Amino acid sequence: MSSLVRYSRRLVLGLALLYVAAVAAGFAAYAHLAPGLPAHAELQDIELQVPLRVYSRDGVLMAEYGSQRRIPLERDEIPPLMIRAVMAAEDNRFYEHPGVDYLGLLRAAANLAATGEKSQGGSTITMQVARNFFLTREKTYLRKFREILLAFKMERELDKGTILELYLNKIYLGNRAYGVGAAAEVYYGLGVDELNPAQMAMIAGLPKAPSRYNPLTGSERALIRRNYVLDRMHALGYLPTNRWQEARAFRDNARYHGAEASLHAPWVAELARREMVARHGEGAYTGGYRVYTTVESRLQEAANQALSNGIHDYSFRHGYRGPVERRELQLDGPLRYWLATADSPGPLELRPPQLQQWRDWLDEIRLPRDLEPGLVLAVEERSARVLTREGNLDTIPWRGLAWARPYRDTNSTGPAPDTAADVVAVGDIVRLRPLGEGRWHLANRPEVQGALVSLHPDDGSVLALTGGYDFSRSKYNRVTQARRQPGSNFKPFIYSAALEHGFTPASIINDAPVVLEDSALEGVWAPENYSGRFFGPTRLRTGLVKSRNLISIRLLRAMGIRYAINHATRFGFDRERLPRDLTLALGSGAITPLELATGFTVFANGGYRVDAHFLQRIEDRDGRILYEANPERVCPDCDEAVPDGLRGAEHLVARIGLPGLPVPEPRAERPAERVLPPGNVYQMNAMLRDVVKEGTGQGALALGRDDLAGKTGTTNQQVDAWFTGFNHAVATTAWVGFDSPRPLGRRETGARAALPMWRDYMRVALAGVPEKELERPSGMVTVRIDPETGQLAGPDNEEAIFETFRPGHVPEPSSEGNGSNSDDDVQRSLF
Repeated sequence: MSSLVRYSRRLVLGLALLYVAAVAAGFAAYAHLAPGLPAHAELQDIELQVPLRVYSRDGVLMAEYGSQRRIPLERDEIPPLMIRAVMAAEDNRFYEHPGVDYLGLLRAAANLAATGEKSQGGSTITMQVARNFFLTREKTYLRKFREILLAFKMERELDKGTILELYLNKIYLGNRAYGVGAAAEVYYGLGVDELNPAQMAMIAGLPKAPSRYNPLTGSERALIRRNYVLDRMHALGYLPTNRWQEARAFRDNARYHGAEASLHAPWVAELARREMVARHGEGAYTGGYRVYTTVESRLQEAANQALSNGIHDYSFRHGYRGPVERRELQLDGPLRYWLATADSPGPLELRPPQLQQWRDWLDEIRLPRDLEPGLVLAVEERSARVLTREGNLDTIPWRGLAWARPYRDTNSTGPAPDTAADVVAVGDIVRLRPLGEGRWHLANRPEVQGALVSLHPDDGSVLALTGGYDFSRSKYNRVTQARRQPGSNFKPFIYSAALEHGFTPASIINDAPVVLEDSALEGVWAPENYSGRFFGPTRLRTGLVKSRNLISIRLLRAMGIRYAINHATRFGFDRERLPRDLTLALGSGAITPLELATGFTVFANGGYRVDAHFLQRIEDRDGRILYEANPERVCPDCDEAVPDGLRGAEHLVARIGLPGLPVPEPRAERPAERVLPPGNVYQMNAMLRDVVKEGTGQGALALGRDDLAGKTGTTNQQVDAWFTGFNHAVATTAWVGFDSPRPLGRRETGARAALPMWRDYMRVALAGVPEKELERPSGMVTVRIDPETGQLAGPDNEEAIFETFRPGHVPEPSSEGNGSNSDDDVQRSLF
């Protein structure tokens, strides 16, 4: 036998043994790895990670949370050409192979032998799905073998359409975008069905290397990759020649379209995020939950604008603090001429070499969302020209500069400017607020903070909430977390307690100096009114309208601190945070704006206690309702007062006409507890309406309504400024102050600093809401009284006024005494 024959036999035998060994090794590996592969049920129940989304009650997106941005699409929602683009780029034999493309694996093996590098994986779409859902991305032979086994298993147990749908929704495409739906929005701001062939090819080219071929960071490489995909689509017959040529010539317009909320309500969204994490842990970020809050988008936008206006108005009153920074500018002759002769604002057409550098300077400036940076390029007699970040040359008119007295300290400013040059100089990078039509108002970056919260009185649902000026700078929620002294804003609860104790609006209290020795106050305390004056015997109604401190203190001393605290807890206040001394009368407790607004809902809704809440419902990824709010509601005559079973916030939809809001099916009522008698509520409403008509709340009269009631509040040295006001439909609290408590400045009272913010918001919140007077409870009596004595007036008393009393509290006619119906000993103590 020849040596050649013997060699051939040995070779065949060796190959056979090698084949047997390979098969045995394969079976051994399969036996070892198969138990670790996902079970059939797990393959059938694959869930995509979908971010948490938070909406207003009317369905406007407020925030999105989660590391993976995804818009899940059904198979028939993805355009066929998008699918073909992906197949051309990744796996054109997808419908032909059984999950593994042997030709692709051979090409990868040949490349490995030729280069020694594992640069080509030979992965099919099925294999990529297997890896992305169940395996790691490490490049090892063991992982590759598991990937192949799992691909075969998936092809046996899932149809091709399901596998393709999973891939198109799962694949990572850069910039937090997972799936073609999210990529279409991130890169082009479009739905996937709105993309043209060139844009589809760009997205289809990303799975190979999302960072390398990203059109936002590597535009030249991305264009090469896009054109490669287009060429493949043309070669495979997916694109006719004319469309292929058009697509190749298309100038890519990709830019980042972030997951920007349509409604700015970051403090509400953060409350929802925390609640979801408390309920679902880290799975809240990936489970596709949708949270609908009670916030109404129109009112939230009004709250945002009102707070911004209020904060900047305060800042303007206290002077200009200078530019963000100053830059040295080199302005050549032609540019100087153009700046001097340009008649209208608009794009900077000369395009000087420095323009891009100037815009880069502006891009580096980080400001709150209601401010824009501007570079001063020219200063005229009473105006200035500024370059904006968008590249426009716009104007700051004199009305936007005239306010800018130099800041000196909280209580003083420098002289008013005479010209624009007194305020700004060429090279200043300044903060701007828009006036419209290319005109701007010079601004500071405010240091002061504010908060506004608005509730529906019938069920406590939050209609709008803004917890500060700039969420990007401070996420501290001043509505729910800031415990501040409410000052005179707390007095209505003291006066309500006094009415329950036996006083009436006509009771006479002496507004006179008082010096108190109280161990709880650590010495002698001699409180004063804000004005520093004293007015002698005063009716209780007038004391509240004029916010007289001494009257509140005498009332509290007469009824007792424990009695007043017990009464305050009816409104939901925490007794542990209310001081047990006479400073309680002046609002020295620690109370959040939300607690204060909730307390005032009792006066607004007829005497019922409701709890504030912001969650309306929670849905899972399939739209199933996991939670729906069913708060206690004020509904004394539900069957008659509320049509068609509408309740609470749904009642508000019908009552004040909020458009486009869904009305859920009626459910069993949870009636709110009455905590205040109707007579007390009626008298407090009447007195608080007088605060608006005649007292410290007169700024609310600008709304032109007769059904508004409220109370200002200002603490010692003007550290905190408040206004809470309401009618039957809305109760709103506004606050202004510094996070680290310090004086706001002279005359920065609640009426000046907080009430305008409240008024701007309520102008929108009450638009179209009909006025409604509180119905007078049965048994109450209106009589004429002497305003000086509080006693019944004789028929000849020309100064007599009308006052309404609860049964049993009508004063008797008398010609002597103090005229009050209260106990003589109590009355004497008040003097």
